[in-house]
Amino acid sequence: MGRGRAKAKQVKVARQLKYNSGGTDLERLRDELGVGDSVHEDDDADDLNDELADRYADYADDYGTGDDDDDRTSGRK
Repeated sequence: MGRGRAKAKQVKVARQLKYNSGGTDLERLRDELGVGDSVHEDDDADDLNDELADRYADYADDYGTGDDDDDRTSGRK
């Protein structure tokens, strides 16, 4: 007989979760999860990408485009 009461409580909780906005504090959640500001992370990522692009641009200058080497290494004539 106690099953009906337990099921009614589960239905009530499910409806509350479904229809209530919840009022989630996203800033507090971000702090609890240890996630930093995305604005600063993007700046760091851009700096790293720029550094890598500069580094590989130097290799491209040193070794050229490699178009002449492609025909000889692939075995095509």
